[in-house]
Amino acid sequence: MFRTRLISGIVLIAAALALIITGGTVLLAGLFAVSLMGLYELYRVFHIEKSVLGMTGYLTATVYYINLGIPFIPDKEMFILGFLILIMAVYVMEFPKYRADQIFAGFTGIFYVAVMLSCIYQTRILPGGAYIVWLIFLCSWGSDTCAYCVGVLIGKHKMAPKLSPKKSVEGAVGGILGAALLTLLYGWIFQTQMNLTLQYIFAFAGVSAAGALVSMIGDLAASAIKRNYEIKDYGNLIPGHGGILDRFDSVIFTAPLIYYLAQSLIR
Repeated sequence: MFRTRLISGIVLIAAALALIITGGTVLLAGLFAVSLMGLYELYRVFHIEKSVLGMTGYLTATVYYINLGIPFIPDKEMFILGFLILIMAVYVMEFPKYRADQIFAGFTGIFYVAVMLSCIYQTRILPGGAYIVWLIFLCSWGSDTCAYCVGVLIGKHKMAPKLSPKKSVEGAVGGILGAALLTLLYGWIFQTQMNLTLQYIFAFAGVSAAGALVSMIGDLAASAIKRNYEIKDYGNLIPGHGGILDRFDSVIFTAPLIYYLAQSLIR
């Protein structure tokens, strides 16, 4: 099991490296594919993955990603309200096929998966984004690794026993500090390429610490949905890790945080 998890983890990291280093349309297309797979996994929890409601969600995600590459929707509110009207139209026209919770899952899923993941691409296209984008993974996957190590070594106090019995308060603190330290090291190594002063390196370390905290919320939120609907994993696409949402649950939350905080720092 460990060997399978390790190999699939290496393949996943290699794929992420290739997409993010290449950037541009390749990264956008890759995130679109990942978003559709993640959306399918989420919709499957609510039994709408192959329904008209699910197809409406996939179509909306497609329109959203096309608009990121070739902007044609003049206002974000127009997109949100248009999608809401469309999904409510499906609700009333198909009534009583869908329950209210399925409708809300169909609507929320677009933002929870597709829109939040797209912030990886939006971070990548910022000035200096080729380097800043890695903070998303430093404060999600990096903090997760640090939290695990600290938790195994000295973890005693349970953080959320009903959601994730193995997570500890000590591990959480280790994850936050680990993300900050990794970012300090990363900023120091690429200081010239990122054109950062020492002050900005410490500022980005603070951003990563905040990102690590938010990544834990993302991880636990995904676990809460699984507990509510009594499922072990969202899928089995990634051997040893589960589905897209099992592996990207923390990244989904850190991506928008890093994008907006980095954007404000750049200004």
